Amino acid sequence: MTTGVAFPATSTTPTTRQVWTRSRGIVLALVLVLAGAVAIAVIRSDTRHGDLDPRSADPYGSRAVAELLADRGVDTRVVTTLAEARAATGPDTTLLVAVPDLLTPHQQSLLQGSTARSGGRTVLVAAGSTSVERLAPGVTADPANSDRSTLNPHCTLTAARRAGSADTGGIRYTTTHLDANTCYPSQRLATLLRIPAASGNGDTVVLGAPDILLNDRLDKQGNASLALQLLGSRPHLVWYLPSLSDATATGTGDQKSLFDLLPSGWLWGTLQLFIAAAVAALWRARRLGPLVPEKLPVAIRASETVEGRARLYRKASARDRAAAALRSTVRTRLAPLVGVPVSQAHAPEALLPALSAHLHGDGRTLQALLFGPPPADDAALITLTDQLDALEREVRRP
Repeated sequence: MTTGVAFPATSTTPTTRQVWTRSRGIVLALVLVLAGAVAIAVIRSDTRHGDLDPRSADPYGSRAVAELLADRGVDTRVVTTLAEARAATGPDTTLLVAVPDLLTPHQQSLLQGSTARSGGRTVLVAAGSTSVERLAPGVTADPANSDRSTLNPHCTLTAARRAGSADTGGIRYTTTHLDANTCYPSQRLATLLRIPAASGNGDTVVLGAPDILLNDRLDKQGNASLALQLLGSRPHLVWYLPSLSDATATGTGDQKSLFDLLPSGWLWGTLQLFIAAAVAALWRARRLGPLVPEKLPVAIRASETVEGRARLYRKASARDRAAAALRSTVRTRLAPLVGVPVSQAHAPEALLPALSAHLHGDGRTLQALLFGPPPADDAALITLTDQLDALEREVRRP
């Protein structure tokens, strides 16, 4: 009489509820991160829409200064392409470049070539080191910005002296032009430069910060006075807002990849997400603990495994696989007996000569036996098995 033993369930596959319980913290964190990113994007898009745009009434727009200029007879025209900006230059025109750093080196060179001989005024707003050197040759931007926003003129430029203190603190500049007006210095470096043209009545004004042009800063200090004098010296004002969709931005050598166009903050944010995911994975892995070996409920003898595999081969008529398994096993066992490395046991050119020398037999017979074609029927498979057994016994015979 046999007694059945009931083994407890050993499956460790987690249920759907367990998976949700374990992963809901990570899911919640990802949702919060995405929600925060969307909220920040919405807030920034609402508050910074139309930066330095003379049509925008937002705090960071410049509609107020454009309307004041219109009251004084100066018409303002907005352009977004380099071709329009170059065509608009002239002795009776002031060209304001809102964000010079958005221009590619190719665009900067083309624009400088047009403004240098136009006879008009060019105003560069917060031009960085790479752009100011091309748009205003002889001017260099200092790596350290001004530590104050409001500065005093300390120069002989009439517009600056009339305006008095203004919010020009930002990028600081040095110049090699001896006839340049260096105004609003911060630690002896100017934040506003006026560089006369080599010939004619044209000039270039380099402004270290855009604050005097912004709607929410125009009524502070002498910002309005300085802005009106710098932009109202000629009857026409062309306000150039560089656009990434400008065809000239894809000039030779200026093409940028997707990663170049992405703000650095997004790249750092992505890296932080990867680090957070790795930390979360490590935390969850340690929480689950190490793998636990599980004893099989039934011990299976090796002979039963062999017989079971043989029955599967027979049921599938897989004589080729059975013969290949038998030959491979015999070759592996015979190779060390005749002085052949196991790694070369399945190479006929290494095993067959050694076997022939050991048995003083015919190499062609051994070739057919150990490396021949699969048997055609079950009887041939049994014959092959007997021959392989006989060969192994003969090799092992002292």
